[in-house]
Amino acid sequence: MKKMRFEDFNFSQEILKGIKAMGFEEMSPIQSQAIPVLLEGKDVIGQAQTGTGKTASFGIPILERTDPTNKSLQALVLCPTRELCIQVAEEISNLGKYKKGIKVLPVYGGQPIDRQLRALKTGIQIVVGTPGRVIDHIKRKTIKTHNINMMILDEADEMFDMGFRDDIELVMNTLPEERQTIFFSATMASEILGFASRFQKDPEFIKVVHKELTVPRVEQAYFELKQHMKTEILTRLIDIYNPKLTIVFCNTKKKVDELTSELMSKGYFADGLHGDLKQSQRDSVMNKFRNGSIEILAATDVAARGLDVDDIDLVINYDMPQDDEYYVHRIGRTARAGREGRAFSFVAGRDIFKLKDIQKYTKTKIERRDLPTLKDIEDKYTLNLVNRIREEVEKGQSTKHINIIDGLLQEDYTSLELAAAILKIYMEENRLEGHEELDMVDFGKKFIPGDIKESKGNRGNKSSRTPRDMARLHINIGSRRGVSPRHILSAIIQESNINKQQVGSIDIYDKFTFVEVDKKIAERVINSLDNNRIKGTKIRVERAKPKK
Repeated sequence: MKKMRFEDFNFSQEILKGIKAMGFEEMSPIQSQAIPVLLEGKDVIGQAQTGTGKTASFGIPILERTDPTNKSLQALVLCPTRELCIQVAEEISNLGKYKKGIKVLPVYGGQPIDRQLRALKTGIQIVVGTPGRVIDHIKRKTIKTHNINMMILDEADEMFDMGFRDDIELVMNTLPEERQTIFFSATMASEILGFASRFQKDPEFIKVVHKELTVPRVEQAYFELKQHMKTEILTRLIDIYNPKLTIVFCNTKKKVDELTSELMSKGYFADGLHGDLKQSQRDSVMNKFRNGSIEILAATDVAARGLDVDDIDLVINYDMPQDDEYYVHRIGRTARAGREGRAFSFVAGRDIFKLKDIQKYTKTKIERRDLPTLKDIEDKYTLNLVNRIREEVEKGQSTKHINIIDGLLQEDYTSLELAAAILKIYMEENRLEGHEELDMVDFGKKFIPGDIKESKGNRGNKSSRTPRDMARLHINIGSRRGVSPRHILSAIIQESNINKQQVGSIDIYDKFTFVEVDKKIAERVINSLDNNRIKGTKIRVERAKPKK
């Protein structure tokens, strides 16, 4: 059955713009069934669990039916908890951000009532509140219910379990008789149905239940962080686990585009997939992802539906999914065909409540992990280096190097001292020096990913210039694209019109390159080379932190 898109409905342009800004593309089952009925003004009893998108299913009709020129209260939503009040009010506000003149206010206990009183005096058309605090305002006559034309009871079963039945009844008895009344509940006990029958007229019953789940065998964990830390932590995880292919799920098309640009500028082979792309563009992106030309795919849920790629090692929930079922679909993109896989979720602010819903829905405990540090990346790098040393020893092809070491041993150095010194030099030359650990509370400093990556390409064209005479540039292309020092040198000379004596060392890594050029012509090189192509790949060039 074809899923309905929001564009299929005759919403006002302001509301449709708000829906698009939130990144919603397809309707969830409860939305496609409830919205048309609610827009007709009918009473509804909706059975739907948390995480099915029901807030938008009543929030959009509220916004469509609210008159911005009328400053009286027109819609009231009752919720069982403070957290849900804030969440619902925020979502309705975001959906209606382009419909000028509409004000939404959450009212709940635990917040100074004076602040709410001042806000109510400004003319609030939509109130989202807990029963107790709403009653307080009704008694003070700061909430006037005589013009309310929509009444929504959200999470009715939760409110009844919490003992709010009498409070709800008190509120309902103050409302005008001519109104629309909507009840949403995860379960529909006879007590709720009996209560609803007293306050509704010929309600339409809408029931949406989750599909049966098969949660894949995937290593699942989450990281609690601040919003601005997400891209940083994403790059660290990719550097630590070095996955072959990664999918990063975002909730909006805008975020997909922003994240893709960020990753590409940092030297990662990334591209984006969302509903605004033409089919030919989608096919092109997917072909590049399947053949490994890009290693990171940022995508919305709609774009990634039906995606069938076997070698995906890592799934990142950059944004927590809007629907609990989407979580299962997302993590199912990895660990296919009997392979192992990992799924990590970024939890910022009130996302923690969404995470709890997902754990309850999937009946799975998702482990909390500490944020990865630069030391974690270095430890991983060291382990990889030790394994590489073992492989080289076992190959037995180091006769030339053995002769060099043998000569040094004649100078009374021990083999242990020599090995440690060589390893130290190698590790220092194959990382960005002077890089500082970032403050995990509030970091905003730039981190170039892959800073402790092993150099798999040639390290040629060394210059005898001292670092203080040279500027160090970062180019987001490396050995995985078949690039060698001669490609870099040729591009610089041809595009910048300089001579090769002005170019210093060229260090090629898997995914990026560092090149030293004379400080006097650094800006000319950046301006002439940036956004040009090397071996068919568009590149970005920027200054790197100089070696000390």
